[in-house]
Amino acid sequence: MRSTAPAGPVSDPRTDTAQIEQLFADFMAAWTAGDAKAFGELFTDDSDYVSYDGTIAHGRRTHQHNHDKLFRGVLAGSALVGDLESIRHPTPDVAIAHGTASVLMPWRSTLPRRRLSRQTIVAVRTETGWKIDAIHNGRVRPVTVPEPGSLPSRMSRLMTRAAHRLGLHRRRPRGTA
Repeated sequence: MRSTAPAGPVSDPRTDTAQIEQLFADFMAAWTAGDAKAFGELFTDDSDYVSYDGTIAHGRRTHQHNHDKLFRGVLAGSALVGDLESIRHPTPDVAIAHGTASVLMPWRSTLPRRRLSRQTIVAVRTETGWKIDAIHNGRVRPVTVPEPGSLPSRMSRLMTRAAHRLGLHRRRPRGTA
C-alpha cells in the first residue's frame, strides 16, 4: 500500500497548480524530445501507467524502458501535443488532473481526431516536487447515453425479455439487488 503521508511542505494552491501545469508540459516536452530518461523522471518509483489500449505498466523504470523503445522505434520523431483541462486536489498532497493529448507523427501536419486521448493523472507531492503516481490514457470516443424510450434502449429491453424466455439470462448471485 502506498503512503498517504505528506512528503513535503504544503504550499500555496496557486503554486501547486502552476507546478502541476508544468509537470504536464514537461510530460509532453520529454515525449516530443524523445527523452526517455526525462520522461521517466516525471514519475514516482512505484507509479502506474495505463496505455490507451488498456495495458498497464508498473514503476518508473518500466515506463522509462518502454518509452525508450517507443521513442527509438515506432514513435521516433513524434510529438505529444495537448492541453491540460482541469486540476483538483482531493488532499493538499494529491492532485487529479485531466488533459487531452495526441501523438503527432512526423509525417503529419495535423492531428487525426481518432487519435485524441484523455489522460487522467494522479499527481503526488514529493520531496522533489510534484510527480505522476498514476496515469490512465484512454481514447476519446464519446457516445451519448440513450434515453430510456430510444430505439437502442427498447431493443435492449426486448433482447433481455427474449433471453429470459429462452433461459439464457444471467442469474444474479444471492444477496444482490
